[in-house]
Amino acid sequence: MLDPLPFFKALADETRLRIVLLLQDQGELCVCEIVHALELSQPKVSRHLSQLRSAGVLSDRRQGQWIFYAVDRHLPAWAEAMLGNAAVAATAWLDNDRARLLRMGDRPQRQAACC
Repeated sequence: MLDPLPFFKALADETRLRIVLLLQDQGELCVCEIVHALELSQPKVSRHLSQLRSAGVLSDRRQGQWIFYAVDRHLPAWAEAMLGNAAVAATAWLDNDRARLLRMGDRPQRQAACC
């Protein structure tokens, strides 16, 4: 069960909120894609990703040298609703971050999910 206090504390930071909204929009991204989209340093993004994982907001998976992050698929309905509402309120951020991501060259390839 997701504890609301760490969830809201994690999202109270602009960088972490932008990361979560971008992941919610894109489904799954690696650190390098998030760094490019948000125009932030890799150590800063990695620190924020760690905090989001600790709060139960994100999950990750390893594929070779890449670690991909996604919004945890086990979030309760109230948390999903909050993220949906936040995305509506933050369309300017999301549009800009998405546009930078789409301009990124040499993005890592994901393996197709099987079964």
